[in-house]
Amino acid sequence: MDVIYGLLPGMLLLGLIGVGVFFWAVRSGQYDDMEGAANRILLDDDDPLLKPEALSPQNNSKTKSVDE
Repeated sequence: MDVIYGLLPGMLLLGLIGVGVFFWAVRSGQYDDMEGAANRILLDDDDPLLKPEALSPQNNSKTKSVDE
C-alpha cells in the first residue's frame, strides 16, 4: 500500500510530461499535412518515358494558335 503513494505522483508527472510533449508537437507543426506523404509515395516522378521538355506547354505541338 505504501508503493501507491510513490506511484501516483510518478504517474501524474509522466502524464503531464506526455501532454506537454503532445502540445509542443502540435504547436511546432508535427501534425500538419498528414496525408501529403501518403499521397506523394504514389506519384512516380522517375518515369523515364516522360521527359521534362515534353511536358512543357511551349513545346506541345497539339496546341496551335488560330493564326497558323
